[in-house]
Amino acid sequence: MSTMSRYAIPTDAARWDIDSAFDTTFPWEYDDGRDALLKLYSKGKRSQWDAETRIDWNQDLDPENPMLLPDESILIYGSPFWERLNDKEKSELRRHQQSWQISQFLHGEQGALICTAKIVQQVPSMDAKYYASTQVMDEARHVEVYSRLLHDKFDLAYPISPPLKALLNDVLSDSRWDMTYLGMQVLIEGLALAAFHLIRDQAKNGLAAQVNAYVMQDEARHVAFGRLALSDYYPQLTDKERDEREEFTVEACYLMRDRFVAREVWETLGFPVDECAAFMENSKVMRDFRSALFTRIVPTVKAIGLWGPRIRKAYEDMGIIGFADIDIEAIGREDERIAEAFDRGER
Repeated sequence: MSTMSRYAIPTDAARWDIDSAFDTTFPWEYDDGRDALLKLYSKGKRSQWDAETRIDWNQDLDPENPMLLPDESILIYGSPFWERLNDKEKSELRRHQQSWQISQFLHGEQGALICTAKIVQQVPSMDAKYYASTQVMDEARHVEVYSRLLHDKFDLAYPISPPLKALLNDVLSDSRWDMTYLGMQVLIEGLALAAFHLIRDQAKNGLAAQVNAYVMQDEARHVAFGRLALSDYYPQLTDKERDEREEFTVEACYLMRDRFVAREVWETLGFPVDECAAFMENSKVMRDFRSALFTRIVPTVKAIGLWGPRIRKAYEDMGIIGFADIDIEAIGREDERIAEAFDRGER
């Protein structure tokens, strides 16, 4: 059965075409690479894996709670409406919300696949082209695993959410090569890592935890790639150019903060959308969840040099500036350690 037939709500088209124009760059210097990027390229080559053999696809999902996540992860948990639901309705909500979330991961990974292919074309240095080529393979594998999870285990999917679609459109239609890095490698990938983290550490279903652990092992390298490339380039920007990128970052962060509202789920299940949205907007659980989503983004934005007054004020207003001094490299090493523990059967 096709993906289109699994969508819980109709989509406006079978595909999405984005008009864009950007330069394709051929550098003729092949022996002038940055040591840090070449080491990351070597690591990317060594770290390739096969989703068909590394993951145990024989594991099943629970029909009442597919990934065996705690009910506290449900966006309207604790609301008066949640308390009125019967057991069958709660089971259906768990299935739809989890399917919606994995669907957004799937669509985001396809966006990453396309963005990284664009980076290979655009980026002016060969060392970055080398590494980006390994990431293209990573992203294709991520599309494969989330697609298989939805098709074989959930048998339910959701179209791309409007906030994610809007951000991908901005990133892919911009002709400047560094904006592809900033939008995808730093912002979208950073947000995705935090969301994957919640499932990896909270899911009691082994398949769900395993898939997200292995994807996170790759994603930690991807964020490092963006950080290395942009921290070299951004000191060269004019004040005007830096202001443009800070403005884009602020707008993107607010857009991503609203990405996980999941209005499509409430509409599909016939829930009172305004009541659900109002509860989420004011709930402590949702505020904490939104805040946690930026643990990877804030220190990376600071590290690449986008740390002007506009950025700092926005992060203060969002309550996330405290993440600025997190050791992002240590978090990446921990992601790798946990994935290796899954390989040994220790998780």
